Amino acid sequence: MNIPITGPSLAAQIANLPRLAMNDLWAHWDKYFPRRPPHNNRAYVEGRVAYKIQEEALSTKLAVQTQMARIGEAQSNIKTQRGVEVQVVPGTVLVREFDSREHRVTAQADGTFEYEGRRYKSLSAVARHITGTQWSGPLFFGIIKGKSKRGAK
Repeated sequence: MNIPITGPSLAAQIANLPRLAMNDLWAHWDKYFPRRPPHNNRAYVEGRVAYKIQEEALSTKLAVQTQMARIGEAQSNIKTQRGVEVQVVPGTVLVREFDSREHRVTAQADGTFEYEGRRYKSLSAVARHITGTQWSGPLFFGIIKGKSKRGAK
């Protein structure tokens, strides 16, 4: 069985920086930055190099998260009665204050919405549960705007 050989963990790399000779620390600096700072403050150099090491290691994870968010957006379209399509990314928490109480609804990856531990098929079902009346869920949670009443005072 072939086991891939990997370098030290991210945490180990960062923890090792204070133990490096200054020349080795400068070698890391030169890898990430075009020029050296005007001062030789070791704590500053360690901090900047640590940040760059983390940025480099985690940027791949960020790319994966970004791609997953795009996939989620493509899978979570809400069509309103007016034919307007609204996208809610899974994991989005919608907050609405109603009847002197804050209500939080979380969009799920399967297109449902969780409210107080229960799953609902639509935002309108959640709005109906909260208010006891028929409501457009996207309108209730402020995802779409209602028709403005011009001239109303």
